[in-house]
Amino acid sequence: MRSLRDALGQFATGVAVITTATACGERAGVTVNSFTSVSLDPPLVLWCLSKRAPSAPLFLRAGRFAVNVLAAGQDHLSRRFATPAADKFAGVELVAAPLPMLAGTLAGFVCRTERVHDGGDHHIFVGAVERYQRAEGEPLVFHSGRYREFWPELSVADCA
Repeated sequence: MRSLRDALGQFATGVAVITTATACGERAGVTVNSFTSVSLDPPLVLWCLSKRAPSAPLFLRAGRFAVNVLAAGQDHLSRRFATPAADKFAGVELVAAPLPMLAGTLAGFVCRTERVHDGGDHHIFVGAVERYQRAEGEPLVFHSGRYREFWPELSVADCA
């Protein structure tokens, strides 16, 4: 299993934190690198969550989720939402939205859960994008078990 995980880790991915809240105010957030777009028309995205995740029942009940695409330098948020804690949101700056949205991200998507598919040991959430926002900046990248940074490209003029 470890060698398969290591081989899969050779595919560089972005990092996102998926958040949700129920009508009763229960909140959950998890770090994922399984986020991807599915369709532009209609606008659909997907992400995967381990069936053993403590927050899985809440995500299944909530019927909505938000995708927070992390920027370079936000690896502290990735670690926070990847680690079990009583309140992962404590001290985290949020922006006003219908669901908990993290401040300073590269992009954010508020989605209605359209379908949940069985994916072996994971749930595959497909969401209909209801609203979104984007910002400029460099992404947080995960490759081979580590966070990575992009180096700015040099132009020929920089070498003169």
